[in-house]
Amino acid sequence: MINRRNFIKQSGLVAASSVFPVPNFLMSKPLRKLGVALVGLGYYSRDLLAPALQLTSNCELRGIVTGTPSKIPVWQSKYGIADKNVYNYENMHQLVNNDDIDIVYIVLPNSMHKKYTIIGAEAGKHVWCEKPMATTAKDCREMIASCKKNKVQLTVGYRMQHEPVTQEIIQMARALPFGAIKKLKAEAGFYNGGGDGSHWKLHPELGGGAMFDMGVYPLNAVRYATQMEPISVSARIENSRPDLFKVDETTFFDLEFPDGIMAKCKTSFAENINHLKIDCSSGWYELRPFQSYSGVKGRTSSGKSFLPYSGNQQAKQMDEDAMAIIQNQSPLVPGEEGLKDIAIVESIFKSARSGGNRILLS
Repeated sequence: MINRRNFIKQSGLVAASSVFPVPNFLMSKPLRKLGVALVGLGYYSRDLLAPALQLTSNCELRGIVTGTPSKIPVWQSKYGIADKNVYNYENMHQLVNNDDIDIVYIVLPNSMHKKYTIIGAEAGKHVWCEKPMATTAKDCREMIASCKKNKVQLTVGYRMQHEPVTQEIIQMARALPFGAIKKLKAEAGFYNGGGDGSHWKLHPELGGGAMFDMGVYPLNAVRYATQMEPISVSARIENSRPDLFKVDETTFFDLEFPDGIMAKCKTSFAENINHLKIDCSSGWYELRPFQSYSGVKGRTSSGKSFLPYSGNQQAKQMDEDAMAIIQNQSPLVPGEEGLKDIAIVESIFKSARSGGNRILLS
């Protein structure tokens, strides 16, 4: 006899069946919202994901996993989280016995993503993992393997791929309204002064650094803006504050794509940068900013404007990822997408260590 938790894990609440087809009108919303447990209650969970989960239609905040007991009463009071849905990092595996929780969202320092993704998967929970997926391609592969073994979905929190203006850019990569793409420029960064809220991002053992934190934005952007995979990379790192940064402060990386397309990318903890431009054979288009929690907008050489999305990015991302589980469909950004970026990041660091040598990508 299959229980409700395994039914959700294997089939989705309203997944279509060849024997008992589900009418289209029933697919518009789930019969029951999926329960999400946030793993890690730092800034992104506290200020963005938890509020966004109050706006979602397909999922809702039901649990928390934290290593800081003092946070528990605050979250319970604000969001009505039941005692039985509160966990710490040592007993998180006990989620296997909790039918309230369908999804764990890993919002921890980058070096911890693999461990807690695997714990979540082995507890039979679908996993949403914040970007970057992990700090090594090996870890990414182990995360993917664990989720497949346990028959749960693994989704990477690349919210920009869910964002409507960004989706316009993705469609233009397929339609090529300005002819063939010739070159791209993508930059993302902010001034990191080493404050408490981002302290872990300064430490290599926690997966800190500009490339992991912000560099995956331009890297992923030039991949979705071309709908191609790069064939080589060269990179260099600059560090103007070596007393503060034991990780990369600014990383420059140039990617070569098929057909001679070149992408010049930059990420930094030393300056505020946020721009994506695509030059084509008969025009151009750009987003400025191209990654931010709101206000993504752009324009084209023909005078068209892309107006900012008025909704909540995180709510849209989580609703769409929850619907993929409910309908038993592949998520928009599966673990394999995160793996591709991290494999390239490894080559970026390899090139930088070699003095900027061109590294061929498999």
